[in-house]
Amino acid sequence: MANKENETEVEAVDAPTPEITAPTPEEDKGLNLSDIRACVTIIDIVTKRGAFEGAELADVGAVRNRLDNFLKAAAEAQAPAEGAETPAE
Repeated sequence: MANKENETEVEAVDAPTPEITAPTPEEDKGLNLSDIRACVTIIDIVTKRGAFEGAELADVGAVRNRLDNFLKAAAEAQAPAEGAETPAE
């Protein structure tokens, strides 16, 4: 007989789930920015679905914020590099 008190219910979320693409074998050599972006997306999705208990939310939120700040810093670091022109020789 199943104990109803220990069962957890998953609520349906109306928002569509963003698609996360798997890396190709050539890209599967390590962690990259799209992997980190996928982690932030996964954290956002499971938080909306209530996968974490209240006591866990501070730690999960702290990790999510560090990942998001890393992505923002990486984007800022790449922006000047993309806009810089190579001097003619």
